[in-house]
Amino acid sequence: MEVVNRKAKYDYFIEKEIECGIVLTGTEIKSVRKGSVDLKDTYVRIKDGEAFVINMYIAKYEEGNIFNHDERRERKLLLHKNEILKLESARQKEGYTLIPIRCYLKKNLAKISVGICKGKKEYDKRESIKERDLKRLED
Repeated sequence: MEVVNRKAKYDYFIEKEIECGIVLTGTEIKSVRKGSVDLKDTYVRIKDGEAFVINMYIAKYEEGNIFNHDERRERKLLLHKNEILKLESARQKEGYTLIPIRCYLKKNLAKISVGICKGKKEYDKRESIKERDLKRLED
């Protein structure tokens, strides 16, 4: 199971990716294993020396009971302190942001790949579309 944020690659230049764990509840991990995750319009915020993924959608687990989770709650990311400091310093540069690129399972643990991204201008997006169309014609 792997969920990719395709809009991030269209809207941003991805400078660097960092793999991190994510804190999930019991029903959330079941939904992630099922692939019921959406990374559209998500971002990473760092507050009080901790990293959180904001606006990540994980669908409710159908077989869940009263302990089912809130779909768009803030979820803590598991990173070392020096990695958090690196992300924070990169985010403070002008035009940079932290965007989850993909969510996947690795040895039965949920992981998120966070990208240090710089926003594209409109002409950069047109160039990306042009390259994609040319590649499609070649194949």
